[in-house]
Amino acid sequence: MKPQPAPEPTRVGLVTAAITERIAGRHLAPGARLPSVRAFAETMGVSKSTVVEAYDRLGAEGVIVARRGSGFYVAGKTRPLCLKTVGPQLDRAVDPLWITRQSMQAGPDLLKPGSGWLPSSWMPTEAIRRGLRQLARGPDRPLVCYDQPMGLAPLRAQIARRLAERGVEAQADQILLVDSATQAVDLLCRFLIEPGDTVVVDDPCYFNFHALLRAHRVAVVGVPYTPAGPDVAALETLFSTHRPRFYLTNSALQNPTGASLSPAVAHRILRLAEAHDTLIIEDDIFGDLEADPSPRLAGFDGLKRVIQVGSFSKTLSASIRCGYIALRPDWIEPLIDLKLAMSLGNGHLSADLMHRLVTDGSYRHHVADVRDKLAREMGRAARRLEACGLTLWTQPSGGLFLWTRLPEGIDSGDVARRALARGVVLAPGAAFSLSPLGGRFLRFNVSHCADPRIFTVLQDAMAG
Repeated sequence: MKPQPAPEPTRVGLVTAAITERIAGRHLAPGARLPSVRAFAETMGVSKSTVVEAYDRLGAEGVIVARRGSGFYVAGKTRPLCLKTVGPQLDRAVDPLWITRQSMQAGPDLLKPGSGWLPSSWMPTEAIRRGLRQLARGPDRPLVCYDQPMGLAPLRAQIARRLAERGVEAQADQILLVDSATQAVDLLCRFLIEPGDTVVVDDPCYFNFHALLRAHRVAVVGVPYTPAGPDVAALETLFSTHRPRFYLTNSALQNPTGASLSPAVAHRILRLAEAHDTLIIEDDIFGDLEADPSPRLAGFDGLKRVIQVGSFSKTLSASIRCGYIALRPDWIEPLIDLKLAMSLGNGHLSADLMHRLVTDGSYRHHVADVRDKLAREMGRAARRLEACGLTLWTQPSGGLFLWTRLPEGIDSGDVARRALARGVVLAPGAAFSLSPLGGRFLRFNVSHCADPRIFTVLQDAMAG
């Protein structure tokens, strides 16, 4: 795809930019009076109404203040002059939030094969705009009001139908809408655990599980993960020894490995959970990226001991905050109370927009297109990584991620820091794993691996 040219700045934008540049360059100090509307209109060669709108925008942003009968003045106190370059933090320790911080703080010129989301250019922006226009022309309620305590009923019904396609039988009144899968797990942690409890996670697992559970002051133990799911013998030992409150896992296209549960492993996990009275939270955030659904623990279990969470952040938009929790009926009411105490509800606008996209066919067409693109990029990225000397841990059936092993003696954290200095954000394995062996791995997001510069930088970083 050819890059789209940047839009031409408006007259109002040119005026606001001229003022902010003067303030940033200290030609206009805090407290200084701005030129009158008439004078600045003549200077800029624009109409007085353009300058008035520009001043209004800057006033709304707190950059300037209006004084009745006197004019406009630069707001605030003088800030210390800082020459530090805004950019990636090379000295930050490789902890569970290292990848998120580097990916989100990265400028547009940085390459992000270590990120955990799809490229913006892959997202159905036109369908989202169309949905927003329809909402803007419709009733006022979605635009200004709180949603129902459980969330938008039509969307919950639609999610229930989609879960059924993956073998999970849930009624709409067993589904609680939230803003994201992360909020869902946080809500369940508050609902289920006390400080000092133990929780089992996969090793490796999504790095934010570590950060979130640490914030809830629980003991976290990892079960070794295999291409077919967790090591069941090791899981039995952990359940017996630690009596964990719950086991937190991905069943489909696990992050970071891309592996999915086999039916045999799924059945053994559920038998162990029942024998040791352990709950399971199944994060199914990547489930829609599977062409052929793999087993779901919530499907086999019937939502008796398993709670499933998910969202549309990874597959549709990170800006449309909309997720869900599917669980047993008798836990719905107390969980609603906790949700209301924490947030007074989820976004009505996001839920209504998501319902439109799911029901008008936009979402299904988009997901099918993304699956095809990921399948192509998966093969290309795998070949390029193997040519660089990395070994694939497994060949995923779909999804975003490849989990790769570095050659002996090379540490992924060191490689990631060197690559970051060259403008490439990688995902070192230490962020995903409680084991020292995590330092030998890197996770790659194949949807961000098209640029050949990534592999040149990777080889140089591996060479030291």
